[in-house]
Amino acid sequence: MTVSIRTRLLLLVLSVWLPCVVAVLWFVINNDAAQRQAVQQVVVGSLLLLGLAVSGALWMARRITVPLHSLKQAADRMQAGEPVTTSITGIAECDEVCEALTLAADGLHHARNELECEIAAAVTRAREAEQRISRSQHIEALGRLTGGVAHDFNNLLGVISNSAHLMQRQTTDAALQAPLAATLRAVAVGSRLTQQLLRFAAQQPVCAKPVDLADALHDLRDLMQTVMGARTKVAVAVAPGTPRVTVDASELELALINLTLNARDAMPLGGNLLVQARRAHEDEVPDLPDGDYVLITVSDDGLGIDDDVAGRVFEPFFTTKEVGQGTGLSLAQVMGFCVQAGGTARLTSTEGLGTTVSLLLPAFEEAPSVVAPTTPDIQTPWIDGARVLLVEDNDDLAEVTVALLGSLGCEVRRVADPQGALRLIADEPAFDVVLSDIRMPGGMDGLALARVLRDTRPELPVVLISGYAAKTLEGEDFIVLDKPCEPSELIAALHDAIEGPAAHR
Repeated sequence: MTVSIRTRLLLLVLSVWLPCVVAVLWFVINNDAAQRQAVQQVVVGSLLLLGLAVSGALWMARRITVPLHSLKQAADRMQAGEPVTTSITGIAECDEVCEALTLAADGLHHARNELECEIAAAVTRAREAEQRISRSQHIEALGRLTGGVAHDFNNLLGVISNSAHLMQRQTTDAALQAPLAATLRAVAVGSRLTQQLLRFAAQQPVCAKPVDLADALHDLRDLMQTVMGARTKVAVAVAPGTPRVTVDASELELALINLTLNARDAMPLGGNLLVQARRAHEDEVPDLPDGDYVLITVSDDGLGIDDDVAGRVFEPFFTTKEVGQGTGLSLAQVMGFCVQAGGTARLTSTEGLGTTVSLLLPAFEEAPSVVAPTTPDIQTPWIDGARVLLVEDNDDLAEVTVALLGSLGCEVRRVADPQGALRLIADEPAFDVVLSDIRMPGGMDGLALARVLRDTRPELPVVLISGYAAKTLEGEDFIVLDKPCEPSELIAALHDAIEGPAAHR
């Protein structure tokens, strides 16, 4: 049972006074009248003393309960997260408790503020990570789609290219030579576009080597200045100790030129373009594999772009330029170059203040083993009479390829899939070489066919051709041609394969 301080004091007073009253009454009852009168005076005096004692007890109870109520209010404020102020009660013990509550409330308030800030920062980081993951998945999906589009587009270019070369070989009409040459030039342009698409999809092989940015960026500055014009100042700054990067130097140059062209369009009245390179900090690469990275930034003080556009700039074919003024592939090439090198690209922009594109590339650790690409000799010996098995699922491309190889003197049989090729080889083993597309529908593609033949028919060479070479070819020893390819390249590859060791390089 809970009892207040006031009640306790009253009970204490009564516990002292009542025995005295009882004793006095007993004395009055057992003595004569004179003594009773004296006792009555004592009783009156004791009553007065009792009144004074009760008043003192009530006053003392109030002096104790008021500070205790203050402590309770301070505890309630602390529980509610409100600040607690120190108040002087006059009771040393209560003052000490109140001061302790004030300090505890201040500590809790400070800790709560820090916790709220940390929670807000954690929520912000989680949202940023979610956005980066979402954007990464978006770009990855676009990359897969882009690779498939590039494959189909290269098939179309292959039909056009082979048909044009076939017509060039079979006609002597001078009036047709110019249109055919224009057609082949258009094929070359289309092939370069698909190569940029494949850079975005990170599926195009590159010739990577260590590049010293201090030399490369300063050598490129004059070209960038020429692109920007006299009204724009181009500056290059490479921090001391910046590591080298292992990239395709031509792709790095193309990426920086693409960024320079975009900066020029963003600064029609001129301005400043700053290219910087330094070692990336750890907090700048949270979504990349562990390791050292180099940060290259290209910053302009041009018009800038809004957030909605900034979120889409790396998508292939996305452009804010007028029709005919841009392909929408420049920043896609930048992203593809960075991703294929093992890094990524980012863009930050503020309307009216400018744009910064950041290229994050892995720092060079050890020299990679790079095989220099072979340049086909256009004077390769003739392959007249060679028996070629063509494996191609695209009927139009297969038809013109058969005709082109026939015009080169080959005997050609065509099948539409690897399973058909294996059945035909089992029935008619007298082939000199197999020419197979890589990407084909079904459970077996051209690369799988080549591996099976390498194991079961090692004497039968295989030449692969594709517009979507992909990373699955890394470490393989087959001859691989890009689609579309020149007849001279095709002749050289087939000849090398038939003649021997080159087929297994």
